[in-house]
Amino acid sequence: MEAQFGVNPHADFNHMTASKKSKIKTKAPTPAAKVATANAKKTSTRRASSKAVVARKPAIQAIKPKPVQTGITAKIDIGFGNALYLRGEGPGLSWGKGVLMTCAGSDVWNHVIPEASRPVMFKLLVNDISWNLGEDLTVAVGESLVLTPEF
Repeated sequence: MEAQFGVNPHADFNHMTASKKSKIKTKAPTPAAKVATANAKKTSTRRASSKAVVARKPAIQAIKPKPVQTGITAKIDIGFGNALYLRGEGPGLSWGKGVLMTCAGSDVWNHVIPEASRPVMFKLLVNDISWNLGEDLTVAVGESLVLTPEF
C-alpha cells in the first residue's frame, strides 16, 4: 500500500522533520538599551561639536608681504677663468669683501639682493681685485639694473 502513494518505504519521517527544524535559525534580539545608549551618545556628540563651532570666532590672519628683490645684471665678457664680484652697501654686501656674482652666460653676470630696505650702492670688481671705472652705482629697492661696466 505504501508503494501506491509514492512514499519511499525506507524514508525516515522523523529525520526529515528534524533536518527542517535545524535549518531554520533565529537570532536573539539585541537589547534595546544598548541601541538607545549608542544613539544618545551620537546625539550628544553632535550637539557638543555644533556648540563648539558656533562659539569659535573667525581668526584674522595677517597678510605677509612678498620679499622685495633687487637685481643687478652686468653684461661683460671678462675672459675665461675670471669672475665678477660685487661690493657695496646693502643686505649681504660690504666694501671690504666682494660677493661672487652668478655667471648666467659667457658675458652675463647676475646677483639678486633680497629684502633691501633702501637703495643699494655698489661697484663691480674682476676677481675681487680690479674695480670698475667711474662713480659708485646705485639701484632702487625692488628694481633691476642692467649695465655694461668698464674696467
